[in-house]
Amino acid sequence: MWLGAARALRRAWRAPGRPCSGGCGDAASAPQGTPSCWSCGSQRVPAGGDPLFCPACRALQPPSHGLDYFRIMDCGRSFTVDLGSLKRRFQQLQRLVHPDNFSQKSQTERDFSEQHSTLVNEAYRTLLAPLSRGLYLLKLEGVEISEGTDTDMDVQFLGEIMEVNEKLSGAHSAAETQEIEAMVRAKQKELTEDLNEAFERGDLLKAKELLGKMKYFVNLEEKVKLKKTPS
Repeated sequence: MWLGAARALRRAWRAPGRPCSGGCGDAASAPQGTPSCWSCGSQRVPAGGDPLFCPACRALQPPSHGLDYFRIMDCGRSFTVDLGSLKRRFQQLQRLVHPDNFSQKSQTERDFSEQHSTLVNEAYRTLLAPLSRGLYLLKLEGVEISEGTDTDMDVQFLGEIMEVNEKLSGAHSAAETQEIEAMVRAKQKELTEDLNEAFERGDLLKAKELLGKMKYFVNLEEKVKLKKTPS
């Protein structure tokens, strides 16, 4: 059973487009600079394309720092993500790297399992939501957005957000709250579609502007949830 899981994990984690040949565990054929297994010293495939297990001794290897979240989750680097495939990939990897699978292994492998599991969780959460996914895409392109909402946003937009906040504060019935919730969701959908177009055009400045606006509506979404929660 363990051998089957190891083989499945190697297939699951291997970077797309960089298959491991049958001789990947052969030290004589490995390229210069190939990382070595911490456990047995055998050379592995090049960093960025290595399987989680050493092909020689099957020891779990440390997470590769050369893979971004899109490659870990086997997604193209795009704002558009197939959420069904993303979820299936997440469940597959979590089953394979779950710390319970390594409870009888060395402390080193248990530590690596924890690190892999954490990394998979972070990758999944980041790519799941449009806001965090868009912010991560910008980060990969060297564009950073400050934490919190943007006080430099145009006055008209901030006025609209203030108006929605006031309506939400003054909502005294479930119907009023649901109406505001529907409006916020519709705006989120519109912003998501606009973001997809901006990223497809490679217009990072427009994407940054739209993500700044999306932050406000995500904040409103959280306030609506709190409003609907019985006190």
